[in-house]
Amino acid sequence: MDLHKLWKSVLAEIELSVSKATFQTHFRASELTSFADGVATIGFTSPLMRTLVETRYYSLVKSVLDHHTKQNTSLVFAIVARKTTLDPSTAGPLFSQSELSQPEVSIAAIARRLHIRPESNFDSFAVSTTNQMAYAAATAVAKNPGTAYNPLFFYGRTGVGKTHLMHAVANKLLASRPNMRIVYCMGEEFLNEIVEAIQTKSARQFKQKYRSAQLLLVDDVQFIAGKQTAQEEFFHTFNAVHREGGQVILTSDRPPSEISRLEDRLRSRFEGGLTVDVAAPDFELRVAIINIKAQGLGLAVPADSAQLIAANITDTRAMEGFLRRLTTEIATKGTIVTPDLVSQLLSLKSPAGGTPIIDTKSNRRVSPQEVLDSVANYFGLKITALKGPKRDRPIARPRQIFMYLARTELGLTHEDIGGVLGGRDHTTVMHGVETITQELSTNIRLREAVEGIKQKVFHLSTN
Repeated sequence: MDLHKLWKSVLAEIELSVSKATFQTHFRASELTSFADGVATIGFTSPLMRTLVETRYYSLVKSVLDHHTKQNTSLVFAIVARKTTLDPSTAGPLFSQSELSQPEVSIAAIARRLHIRPESNFDSFAVSTTNQMAYAAATAVAKNPGTAYNPLFFYGRTGVGKTHLMHAVANKLLASRPNMRIVYCMGEEFLNEIVEAIQTKSARQFKQKYRSAQLLLVDDVQFIAGKQTAQEEFFHTFNAVHREGGQVILTSDRPPSEISRLEDRLRSRFEGGLTVDVAAPDFELRVAIINIKAQGLGLAVPADSAQLIAANITDTRAMEGFLRRLTTEIATKGTIVTPDLVSQLLSLKSPAGGTPIIDTKSNRRVSPQEVLDSVANYFGLKITALKGPKRDRPIARPRQIFMYLARTELGLTHEDIGGVLGGRDHTTVMHGVETITQELSTNIRLREAVEGIKQKVFHLSTN
């Protein structure tokens, strides 16, 4: 049994069930060390992470592992020795020149040891009007780290590409500077490491690791807000890195001004560089992302199947997890990707005729009527007004928003959407969808309205 391949499949499914922060912090460094007689031993290098996963996610891990092994498994959580890794706390080179000359020490290997995803590069990032500014800022930082925008602060909801851009900068710099001291962590991980450093009396090593970074990458930095010790240490870390000309890149689900309980001195530093809003990908961009990720996995996804996935998964990380699951399904059954197979894995029926669609984040079915009700409630309108003949802007704009959501989130045809709205012509619906799509990249209020409705009707997480 290939333990690495099995655990990779298990993690791909777990990734669909937990938040990004939880997956990165709790599961990223785990490994399946043995599997015999129905007993799976899962290793962690951190005692804290082992305890957290065992107490909080035992049932989830067992359920997924049972599904993949077709056995009733028992789990053992163990501590394993840390592998030889790149240690950013050292002042000297991470690799000697003789080591770097060895073919097995590739840039991809270096990236993985730093917990940077080598596949997350600028070439594999799909660009549209929703993320063009963020892409331009990231490429500028990759060319001139520490001088272009410092810090570079990306914010937006989960799965819009913030982490991808962050890792793309790291990969670009590693290509020319493989000995660069890079530190990447989640905000929650930074907090957990502080707790562990205090418990193990290793605060000096912790400080040396972070403060010596030439490139400091912190994902979901909002998690340190309200934690006095974490904020104190991060303040000094930020100052030390910035003072020495190091580049800092941060991501959050909201701008610094809206992170509650964030110390003013940190907020001031976060806003001292460039803050970029990374908007959610529209339907067309999601299709493009699926095609790029599928190509990277060597998976052939026909256009109709890609569109079905894009209509039901709005989170790019969830898309990748679903594609991995689809790859496993294809290999197991020896079949090809079809809309029927995609629908089966999504637990969907055909979207034709307005059949309720399941939202993969909340695992609940959403009907066109629910979306229509949410749009009406958001704008304080009656359903009859949205379905009626009036074309006044206070009614026409919410109507177009429904058209956009029904098309991009539910995957309904233009004809079906017209039917829900009292028999409107499909060309009217096409115009409405195109209007909202084009304006979302520049109209902040419109984007807030669309996201607000989506958060409510689809119960999407904001973390």
